[in-house]
Amino acid sequence: MFIDFELEALREQTIEENQKLRPLIEKQKFHTRTVTEARQLTLTETTHEDATDISIPSPNGSIVIHTFSPPSPKGVYMHIHGGGWVIGSAFARDQKLLKISQQTNSVVVSVEYRLAPENPYPSGADDCEIAATWLLENSKKNWGISQIVIGGESAGAHLAAVTALRLRNEHALYKQIVGLNLVYGVFDLSMTPSQKLGKDKLVISTETLEWFFNHYLQSNESRASPDISPLYADLSELPPALLTIGTQDPLLDDSLFMAMRLRAAGSEATLDIYPEALHGFTVLPGTAATVANERANQFISSCWS
Repeated sequence: MFIDFELEALREQTIEENQKLRPLIEKQKFHTRTVTEARQLTLTETTHEDATDISIPSPNGSIVIHTFSPPSPKGVYMHIHGGGWVIGSAFARDQKLLKISQQTNSVVVSVEYRLAPENPYPSGADDCEIAATWLLENSKKNWGISQIVIGGESAGAHLAAVTALRLRNEHALYKQIVGLNLVYGVFDLSMTPSQKLGKDKLVISTETLEWFFNHYLQSNESRASPDISPLYADLSELPPALLTIGTQDPLLDDSLFMAMRLRAAGSEATLDIYPEALHGFTVLPGTAATVANERANQFISSCWS
């Protein structure tokens, strides 16, 4: 049997790091908590002094985009935070977003979209579409650049895919979107096999996924609708995508299936699978996170022509 010693070393190191994280992660169990309690568990950071906030007009009130801008940017990275459409914030990952801006020479824009259950589907998706439309129409005027990569983690990757699909169908400037950075995304809310078999997974289990899905979808929507589960959409004419996933993530199948469907539709898709990595691993301390984040930054940089 062929053994990739570098990959095997990463696998063993990730297992060791997971064990150190286990006591902290096991305390979360979002599905056993109220929404308020779940939000209190979410890590927050102090807003960085280099960040600038812009308010975008919306039919439902303004949408705030939290931005970092280097001196001579080459493109815009629109970041959509994760948190199951229920928790999280555009203001919670400033150090990570600043690093992306610096390493990719990008204006990084993080969207403060409305959260469920107070604002269920399609509120969050609508806000992300409005923010992306504003960027398509205003990035040249604001920063002198027009190319945009859209990405995010978990529910943020879901909303990134949904946003790209909506804009492909509806916006004349869609071709300015030149990449998708989809990090352990959820692409099938009717549940893939790995989601259904994830009852013992750390970070998010099958029960936790159901808790998030039920807060997001409250009107008996079809969970196989392409606007809810982009895995079921026509995936043609999408920009190049990088999909990142760990083998210990219950959303493993989502990325496996999405990558293959993108390729079958003629779209370019790179699939990075990290052995033993958990859901959320790129925002947790660890060797796999370092590798994956560097890969993502290289991908974003490669999208600027």
